[in-house]
Amino acid sequence: MVRKTGMDQTRKELKRRMAKGLGMIEIRFQGRGGQGVVVASEIFARACFEEGRYSQGYSIFGGERRGAPVAAFVRISDEKIYLKCDIEHPDHLVMFDSSLFSPAEIEAQLRPGGTLLFNIAGDLEPRLSGNYRVGLIDAQKISRNHGLGAIVNTAVLGAYARLSGIVSLDAVLKEIANAVPAAVEENLAAAKEAYESVTMCPRGNSE
Repeated sequence: MVRKTGMDQTRKELKRRMAKGLGMIEIRFQGRGGQGVVVASEIFARACFEEGRYSQGYSIFGGERRGAPVAAFVRISDEKIYLKCDIEHPDHLVMFDSSLFSPAEIEAQLRPGGTLLFNIAGDLEPRLSGNYRVGLIDAQKISRNHGLGAIVNTAVLGAYARLSGIVSLDAVLKEIANAVPAAVEENLAAAKEAYESVTMCPRGNSE
């Protein structure tokens, strides 16, 4: 069942911050080569730009091979972004691969009160001691159902658009259509399904 209240509160708070110029949002997308992590970060940044915000992004590769760790970073602000430094403590963390899940690493990196999205199978739930907002999506299942195989980026983007409230689903869908080289309708369908399917982790598992 989708826990709408928690996600609605998150989106309202983020919109309030952005509308009043209360700082930027820093995001880390983390996964493995072949999952579309970097492309997802680029799509998200462009979608935010198209809705009138400033965006900045860069990526880090663990190796030129499928399955190697990959991280991509995005800053979003309603004012010009002059920072050029790395993002060490993001406000949001988007995890594409549950095998990279490390509570100690997450709690060392993510800012208190930050938002996490986990691509995680079935009814598994991450156990964290910090005060975080945690969303769950089975992006792998959704991607397979739409014939996309291991490439989960568009499903993750749909879920993250719903969880974060930073950008509209329509803007994300438009940039997906512009960016993906093939299977456009399948990618759009995956994003839409994930948007409707993301759930909030019970607070007892994230405190």
